Amino acid sequence: MKTYQEDPIVQKNRWWILVSVAMFTFMSTLDSSIVNIALPTISKDMNVPMNQSEWVVSIYLMVVCACLLLFGKVGDSWGKIKVYRIGTVIFVFGSLLCGFNHSLAFLLFGRVVQALGASMTMASNSGIVTEVFPMNERGRALGAIGAFVSLGSIAGPGIGGLILSNLSWSYIFWINIPVGIITMLIGEKFLPKDITKSREKIDYAGFVAFAIAIMTFFGGIFMGQELGFGSLQTLVLITVAIVAFILFFMIEKKKSNPLIQFTIFKNKIFTMSLVTAVLIFSSNFFVNVVIPFYLQDARHLSASYSGMLMMVFPFLMVIGSPISGYLTDKIGPQPLIITGLIMLATTQLMYMFMTETTPIWYYIVATGIMGLGNSLFQSPNNTMVMSSVTKDNLGVAGSMNSFARNIGMVIGIALATTILYHAMSAEYGKRVTTFVTSRPDIFITGMRITFLGSFIICVGALVLTIFRLRKKKA
Repeated sequence: MKTYQEDPIVQKNRWWILVSVAMFTFMSTLDSSIVNIALPTISKDMNVPMNQSEWVVSIYLMVVCACLLLFGKVGDSWGKIKVYRIGTVIFVFGSLLCGFNHSLAFLLFGRVVQALGASMTMASNSGIVTEVFPMNERGRALGAIGAFVSLGSIAGPGIGGLILSNLSWSYIFWINIPVGIITMLIGEKFLPKDITKSREKIDYAGFVAFAIAIMTFFGGIFMGQELGFGSLQTLVLITVAIVAFILFFMIEKKKSNPLIQFTIFKNKIFTMSLVTAVLIFSSNFFVNVVIPFYLQDARHLSASYSGMLMMVFPFLMVIGSPISGYLTDKIGPQPLIITGLIMLATTQLMYMFMTETTPIWYYIVATGIMGLGNSLFQSPNNTMVMSSVTKDNLGVAGSMNSFARNIGMVIGIALATTILYHAMSAEYGKRVTTFVTSRPDIFITGMRITFLGSFIICVGALVLTIFRLRKKKA
């Protein structure tokens, strides 16, 4: 068989293949956000300051971003399904390690192991689905992947709150083990053997330079929030990142088989679709960072009730994403993307006007619009990314698509916290890096300015999308 689409057995099992890939996509993305709501609990339990416990979230996203391009290339060379299978095992093992309450250092080690496995599955999932599904069903299949990615990225605080209300924080990680094993068994039964392998040499030198650049750049940003952006440690890390990025570009230009073929970015639809994904996932994580503080600290709601309220988003994603995927196949991606981005921008405006006394129904309506807007955007955008490249570049395109999402999450955390803390500090008259218990008004002011930033990001994504769709017509 030359392709999976010519194999009747694969085609018979294609929806089971999608179930396996989508479930693991959900879990690996969920673990980038589920820890947020547990950080106060972990911080108290381990007796570490809040700013140190933030690394439990940050280290996972940083490692995923650093490794995605490598495993995208490895998937193209060795086989995407092989890389995916290995990644599922590593991720489940990492989840087991994370639940043991030994120390913060051990938890961070477990998160690194988790992130390695997650990056392997994320780098290969879209490529597998694109190869397996025929063109007339690809929108629905990639829509499902996009839905589970979005669900995972934003449903974390909601699911985490429900778990914390009944169990210890360890189960936030251990819940992955039975679900992961079931998903691996489904994959073992239905995933086919790899038939597309380029067998190219892997650009490890480029990977090392890129990984150092990513880790030091975001490490510098998070260090800057803690110590100040003029501190020696922050400046050293940012300088190392700039040097490593320059070195990475120099290495890639000289390699015959680089980690990234920069010529792929000449494809304007591919490039602008990736940039739009970065912007929207950044905006999503503005919400992920700010809303738990708003509900629990400003509104004094319990973690479990806050978690239930934050489940409005994933609930509407579940409803909207299959419809979005179906409509992508039927009417094309353009009108869906535009409508979705307008709805997302509207949500950020609505969030700007929330106060301590805003009715809960107002928050639910705003979050519902955000859920539907995301479901309308993700499926067609994923389809545009994966359908704009050749079969030989599916692994790289899939890893770049996942990289765009994860780099968006990290940028969202970094930008949201930086804007929030600076706005709160300006309002308070002195440096603030946490919620001021006796002054919820300071947080509300910071929240409004933060969501103004998120609104500007959404408008930027909308303008860029209108431009890229005009380019496609031309």
